[in-house]
Amino acid sequence: MAAASVSLKSSLFLSSPLSDFGGAAISISAQNRRRSWQPRGARMQVAAAADSKNILIMGGTRFIGLFLSRKLVQEGHQVTLFTRGKAPITQQLPGESDAEYAEFSSKVLHLKGDRKDFDFVKTSLSAKGFNVVYDINGREATEVSPILEALPNLEQFIYCSSAGVYLKSDLLPHFETDAVDPKSRHKGKLETESLLETSGVNWTSIRPVYIYGPLNYNPVEEWFFHRLKAGRPIPIPNAGNQITQLGHVKDLATAFIKVLGNPKASKQVYNISGSKYVTFDGLARACAKAGGFPEPEIIHYNPKDFDFGKKKAFPFRDQVFLLHHALKKYSYYSVAD
Repeated sequence: MAAASVSLKSSLFLSSPLSDFGGAAISISAQNRRRSWQPRGARMQVAAAADSKNILIMGGTRFIGLFLSRKLVQEGHQVTLFTRGKAPITQQLPGESDAEYAEFSSKVLHLKGDRKDFDFVKTSLSAKGFNVVYDINGREATEVSPILEALPNLEQFIYCSSAGVYLKSDLLPHFETDAVDPKSRHKGKLETESLLETSGVNWTSIRPVYIYGPLNYNPVEEWFFHRLKAGRPIPIPNAGNQITQLGHVKDLATAFIKVLGNPKASKQVYNISGSKYVTFDGLARACAKAGGFPEPEIIHYNPKDFDFGKKKAFPFRDQVFLLHHALKKYSYYSVAD
């Protein structure tokens, strides 16, 4: 089949087969190419000392940060995790050798504290002089202000926001410039983005859609597998042909790496997910195929006919998001199957 490609400048979103349900082969060509995720058995590569940054990750021990911290260490950066110390600072990833894990663990530093103890945050961070902050677990603007105060010479603040901030609309897909919902449960992330925009700091905000992968603590796709394993039908709202997007956590980690030190990402917001869409019905069938289950029984229903209260009857929002802002500014090459 013919290959299709679109050439755009620089590099942010790294699409990969991990985030594609269709199985199409995808490759990336980008300026300032960085190392991709190391396969099992590969040795960590250290970047030139001149490129090394002193990087703080707020959080980083649960899901996204596990993969992001590894990529940063692979590139030769000094990484410190700020956590309350209630969970292990590192944990071995599936497929990671003992030697790889030991090498990674030996290079990660830990700063123990509560980010809501603002005096401690300001004192401890100002003493370290970090160049870059990745805020993975920040939910409120009040939690970010002390960080900015402590690091007046900060080169970049990279924030993990959420695609859940958008105002629900019948006009789809969502662009980064679309209206946001001030009553969203993620309103704290919106307020943080507003704070960053007015602070004068060099910032970038990533709004992930649905993320999946090893060690996910919020696996929305698990809902399908639970019903499939129990032999129960899968109720899907409306016609089931609504489209959604999922992205693999390794691809999200790559997106976070791509904005680091990239002037084109300065004061920008990006929707990030897989580059392909899948329908709700298609997702149910994909989960059945992946789990070795028979063709699922799908039942469509009108959600307006039921009162679910505050309970979530279906794990996905009936909304779709466009990666146009990222793809418009960055290289993206795909091979069509």
